[in-house]
Amino acid sequence: MRVGIGSDHGGFLLKERVADQLRGAGYEVVDFGAHQLTAGDDYPDYIIPLARAVACGEVERGIALCGSGVGASIAANKVAGVRAGLIHDVFSAHQGVEDDDMNVFSLGGQVVGPALAWELIETFLTARFSGAERHQRRINKVRALEQQPLELQVR
Repeated sequence: MRVGIGSDHGGFLLKERVADQLRGAGYEVVDFGAHQLTAGDDYPDYIIPLARAVACGEVERGIALCGSGVGASIAANKVAGVRAGLIHDVFSAHQGVEDDDMNVFSLGGQVVGPALAWELIETFLTARFSGAERHQRRINKVRALEQQPLELQVR
């Protein structure tokens, strides 16, 4: 599986560790940066290109990191076709994929330690969308919303 990963300074150390673990586990990793630890860099600079790569199929899944995971999740979800979830527990790591077809996993590098982070990421990457009618129906509603002009979305 081809996996994209990106982070700002808040998730940089965890990103480097996870990228190495992914490669060691046989995943093809595309690193969207940051490529060096730079205090004060901005998560959208790394997360938006990662999210676009997921949306267009350049990578199958994405891992988006920042200090809390919140900003990375917000940024990723601005890209049509991305379904990013902020995940800090095992149940959500697989359920988000199985029920919601989550394709970007967001995590806080300052919130979760490396052992739990790896367990969550493995869970996310091995989970599969169930394809159940009710789940597909819900995803289709989200996709339809992405296609509407903004003035129709706020009604």
